[in-house]
Amino acid sequence: MKIGLYSISCSGTWFRDRPALTVEEFVDTAKKYGYQGVELDLKRPHGSPLDLDSARCAQIRDYVKKSGLEMCAVAANNNFASIVPEHLENELLMVREQIRVARELGAPVLRLFAAWRGITMREGIANYEVTARNHTYYEAMDYQLRQSVVECLKECVGWAKESGVVLALQNHHPIIDTYQDMLDFVHWVDSPWLKCCLDAPCCGWTEMTQSDEYLQKAVADVGDLQVLSHANAEFVEAEDGSISMVSFDPHIQPVLTNYPAFIRALKQQGYKGYINFEFCHMPFRGGKVLGYNDYIENQIRLAKIYFERLIEQA
Repeated sequence: MKIGLYSISCSGTWFRDRPALTVEEFVDTAKKYGYQGVELDLKRPHGSPLDLDSARCAQIRDYVKKSGLEMCAVAANNNFASIVPEHLENELLMVREQIRVARELGAPVLRLFAAWRGITMREGIANYEVTARNHTYYEAMDYQLRQSVVECLKECVGWAKESGVVLALQNHHPIIDTYQDMLDFVHWVDSPWLKCCLDAPCCGWTEMTQSDEYLQKAVADVGDLQVLSHANAEFVEAEDGSISMVSFDPHIQPVLTNYPAFIRALKQQGYKGYINFEFCHMPFRGGKVLGYNDYIENQIRLAKIYFERLIEQA
């Protein structure tokens, strides 16, 4: 199993104390802290197809290779849960372009959502609250939204096959509430070009969904459909060098992600792909919004050590 870094952590989305890192600075950061691969977010400022022509893709691909890292995946940020034709055509066009970018970057996997609501920026930092409160499905029935997702995914796998890029559907809300929902979509599409990105935190922060038994079953049920995984967490380092996970918000995350059980199950399953760390929420500690320089960069450092030790000990 390998450990990668997802560029959302360095994109300026979740900090305002410095400008976003460039793609090259992001790659340098991953190398500095010992990550083996990088996952590029295919939206601005890092990887939007609007900005990445073939020449720029070749430039990034070569930089990653010269750094001794792998471009292990790229991320789409798509939303196929709509009954508005114009919305779906826009989303499909973007994903088709993202598949093109993935191919030109040399990324074997493009990670997809069923329905990503997006973010909004307030006072220079992102939040999920506004889009969650104001999202609308235009009174569509649930089965209509699921049919829309399936039809869009079926169209995407055709482009993926042509480009040799595997699509990885993440078990991420909305629409997908459980890992079984993710598996349903993959089975309904029924293509070797659509597989899974099973993430432990997306299983839910409850005692049941973070139990050893639940995570072992999830990994076993997904099986060899798993081609990518993600991790997000916050950590503290003790004086003796030991690293512990802490809740980033007890109201949202009352139960810590059971990464020890998840990593152990992945190893038992024989998974040899990437688990990519992402810092993807507002760093709010002690009543203050922290930044990249005083918090997030150190979390990137600690995450690599934490997951490396877990993999070794599993």
